[in-house]
Amino acid sequence: MTAREELDAAAITDPALRLSYLKCRRSNARHGRTYFLASLLLPPQKRPYVHALYGFARHADDIVDAIGADEAQRATHFAQWSSDVLADLDWGTTSDPITRALLDTVTRWEIPHSYVADFLESMRTDLTVTSYATYDDLARYMWGSAAVIGLQMLPILGRADASLRSDELEPFAIDLGMAFQLTNFVRDVGEDLHRGRVYLPQESLDEFGVDRARLARGVADGPIRNLLAHEIERARALYRAAAPGVELVHPTSRDCLRTAFTLYGEILDAIEDADYDVFSRRAQVGLPRRAAVGLTGWRHARAARSAYPAIPTTPRSSSPWRSRTTGLRPGRKRSATR
Repeated sequence: MTAREELDAAAITDPALRLSYLKCRRSNARHGRTYFLASLLLPPQKRPYVHALYGFARHADDIVDAIGADEAQRATHFAQWSSDVLADLDWGTTSDPITRALLDTVTRWEIPHSYVADFLESMRTDLTVTSYATYDDLARYMWGSAAVIGLQMLPILGRADASLRSDELEPFAIDLGMAFQLTNFVRDVGEDLHRGRVYLPQESLDEFGVDRARLARGVADGPIRNLLAHEIERARALYRAAAPGVELVHPTSRDCLRTAFTLYGEILDAIEDADYDVFSRRAQVGLPRRAAVGLTGWRHARAARSAYPAIPTTPRSSSPWRSRTTGLRPGRKRSATR
């Protein structure tokens, strides 16, 4: 099914809005291969909303890590952009193409605006915070950078049973989001250090006798291997805690979750197979394995959609999107960085 057919299935008809969703989909396909593959296992009418959430998160990350911009420029750009995003959410419309798809998704699925605000706050800290003293400190960062994204996904994934309460599903979504994030942190130690950041708790580094100077050597020696093994086990504990939640989402969404769960979790296996060398190359799951997991998921997802053909597009009967000429709130100026 093509991207435009997915938009048709989701009853997204406004031309400007369709272009925004397509932009987000391209970003997901280019930068989030595992998440993109997993999203293709959802019913077609749900896929655009996952792309919108990914595209927005990726765009924020790109601003924070902009190549060629100094710290002050990145901070100014992000402050202006994030302020506009929150104002646009309140106003109900925007001229920014990435925010447009996000706003539509948030409105259709009644996603709390506080989740977006918490995400932006975590991204903002990346401009000033370069390390975390304890795991609790890191977990507070991961709440905004990962946990709330899991919570944003819940309405889209749906519930296995309409009687399930939100608080019965939310802990699993939080744990899985944080498991994905911690997997990234372990995999990207070298890349993050190049940006001046360490996303492993300082208390863990101290426990295994590792400091920044040792990490900067780019050699996975004994202390570094022990450190990474410790953090890998912490990530796996989060995956184990999140696993029961897969069966609590709608049957047509389970293979999306299972595929992401499996492939992202196997990144940790790849790190171990590389003897914890996270410096010379990025650990990844090979294409044959990705294809095998994806094909199995596709077969199961297809069967689930046949068994549950009546899937509501959104909680609302029609799109809440309101086309406007500029998307500007009266009296506001759009930042020059747009």
